[in-house]
Amino acid sequence: MITKVEGMIISETPYGESSKIIHLFTKTYGIIGIMCKGVKSMKSRLRALTMRFTYGFFYIYYKEDKLSILKDVDILDDFKVIKSDIVFISYLNYLTELTTQVYKQSMDEVIYDMFIAGIKKIEQKMDPLVITNILELKFLPFLGVGLELDSCILCGNKKSIVTIDADVGGYVCKSCYTNQILVSDKTVKMIRMYYYVSIDSISKLSISESVVKEINFFINRYYERYTGLYLNSKKFLLKMLDL
Repeated sequence: MITKVEGMIISETPYGESSKIIHLFTKTYGIIGIMCKGVKSMKSRLRALTMRFTYGFFYIYYKEDKLSILKDVDILDDFKVIKSDIVFISYLNYLTELTTQVYKQSMDEVIYDMFIAGIKKIEQKMDPLVITNILELKFLPFLGVGLELDSCILCGNKKSIVTIDADVGGYVCKSCYTNQILVSDKTVKMIRMYYYVSIDSISKLSISESVVKEINFFINRYYERYTGLYLNSKKFLLKMLDL
């Protein structure tokens, strides 16, 4: 029986002379392996449809805990904007690696929804760094290191918040402040907005460059200190962007 499943190809591995195995990230089944017979042949209609980052409906003979077999593919979005820009591709590469690692730790299907929603926003030419930072923040609870953004992390005071600091792990109030890096009030508020916003609801982004940089610095530092994730795709992206 053929099963129709929505997903994105996150990796591919050659198999023999004319076939390959793809790993598909899906909402329904998580990450599954699929045997694609004969697709490397120049005559195969599926040759171009079984490459990494293909997003669509995949028609498969599904086999639980085994390699499924590919029958056909219908493209949902070919992400032409992203695939035509090396910077956008680098963001997609990083987000794919990050999302895969996050999903493996929590197996929550909402991770798939957030990932696809974020990629679609980048395809719509929204600031890829902002979208990436939003996803990075929203993934933190699934990594077991979610943020407390309602009060000072040190004393619980909900008033007089003066900064947010990655080393202490959250907001710092005026009474607890010592030598932490000070960020703007806008940055303090925007990090909370990033954390709780529904990605699907974002229709416009208007954030100053200074605030974007402060938020990105906080997130990078927080990930380094608390998540244990050290991804080569992130190192490459930071180097490319000189961040």
